[in-house]
Parts: sequence; C-alpha cells; structure tokens
Amino acid sequence: MEGKEEDVRLGANKFAERQPLGTAAQTDKDYKEPPPAPLFEPGELKSWSFYRAGIAEFMATFLFLYITILTVMGYSRNPNKCATVGIQGIAWAFGGMIFALVYCTAGISGGHINPAVTFGLLLARKLSLTRAIFYMVMQCLGAICGAGVVKGFQKSQYQMLGGGANVVNHGYTKGDGLGAEIVGTFVLVYTVFSATDAKRNARDSHVPILAPLPIGFAVFLVHLATIPITGTGINPARSLGAAIIFNKDHAWDDHWIFWVGPFIGAALAALYHQIVIRAIPFKART
Repeated sequence: MEGKEEDVRLGANKFAERQPLGTAAQTDKDYKEPPPAPLFEPGELKSWSFYRAGIAEFMATFLFLYITILTVMGYSRNPNKCATVGIQGIAWAFGGMIFALVYCTAGISGGHINPAVTFGLLLARKLSLTRAIFYMVMQCLGAICGAGVVKGFQKSQYQMLGGGANVVNHGYTKGDGLGAEIVGTFVLVYTVFSATDAKRNARDSHVPILAPLPIGFAVFLVHLATIPITGTGINPARSLGAAIIFNKDHAWDDHWIFWVGPFIGAALAALYHQIVIRAIPFKART
C-alpha cells in the first residue's frame, strides 16, 4: 500500500503532468498547496509523457470537431427544425463530447481540449509555457483535421450548410458577440478550476471522478444561452478549425472575437479563482 501511495505522488514519469487532475492526487487530508509550475521546463521536451499528452489533446479536439460539426450540419440541413435535434441537441452534443473527452484524457493531458482552458491554467501556473504552447498547437491542428474530415465526407453539403463556422448572427453587434464569448468562457474556465481544484480533491475523494460532469454541463448550458448570438465559440481551436476548412469571407470577418473573447474570459476566471476564491497571493504573505 505504501508503494502505491508513492507512485500516486510521484507519477510514472520524471516530468509528470501538472494539470489540475494530475496535481490533485492527494493521499493526505491535510492539504498542501502544490508549487507553481516553472515558466520554462526544457526537460519536458525529453519526456514521452509530454508528447503523449499533446497527441491526446490532438485526438480529443479532432473527435470533438468531427461529432459537433456533423450535429450542427444535421440541424441546418433540415428545413423542418422540429424534425431535428434542435438547439438543445446541439448543446448536448457539445457538452456531451466534452464530458466524454475530458473523462478519457484527464489522466493523460489534463483534458483541456480548448486553448482558452489551457491559457487560464497557464496564468494560474498549473503548467509550463512550453506545455501550454504545445497543447494549443495540437488542439488547433486537431480541430482543423476534424473539420477537414467532415468536409471530405460531405463536401457540397459542408459548404452549403456553413461548416459549423462561428459568426455573429444577424441582429447582434460585434460587442454583443464579444461579451457573449467572454462571459461564456468565464463560466467554462471557472467551472474547470472549481471542478479540478486540488484542495477540494484532497478533502473529497469523489471530486476527481465527477470533474468531467460539471465541465460538460457548463459547456451545455453556455451553448443553450449563446448559440443564437455567435453559434457559441468559447473555444478558439473549434472556431479556427471550422473557419479554415469553411474558408469564406464572412467566417473570417468576426473571427477575432472568438480568440479575444475566450482569452479574456479565461484570464478573468483564472484571476477570480486564484485571487478571490483561493486567495493564494494573500496566503503566500502569511
């Protein structure tokens, strides 16, 4: 039993993942704040776990785009919306896929599947800048490939039905779209921080198992609220992949919103959780 506890604390690799679910493996009820991840950790580049985590992020984002874009296209192609899954079905597809994929990849990469989530965790010093950049690149490549496979299967319909690209819908301003993306991403990233909080995991052993559920549910609820406004981005990789493969002018007109909004929302969520909820800067002074 002692040997197992040691394995949990140290991990199987020298450079263990520093995502919340990885650092959350606490065997003692007395919680100790983990040290912040170094900004640069060159040794990671020599570790297989680093590349394995990047591949996991690529595959997860690939599958995420494939399933969700097909769902959006299925909704758009039918003139009788009552015969489709509806907005609720689209929201469930996005939320359900995040739930499943976070569950599958949390122990490998932390289950980010979203550059905004990665950015928020970077600001909170949960992972190194090296790992964060690598994750974002792999997430974007996975999203491009996922959307590309959908277009490869249904080229004419993909172009005709909009390819799942995010745009600010008619009747809303760019400011409306930006605000929706900021608040929606705040909800998601704040939920990620709360659901994977290492302190809560130390106190409540069931939290790591349940973590994907509130994260997926947050994605579902945000989609219900913001699909009519922007189609719901809250994930720059998802927006980039669809825009690159669809590649029409109107898909690029407002594309900056789907990067600026999520990154601002993620930064606000990281600051709120670390400074207000956890009061980490104040603890460091005492």
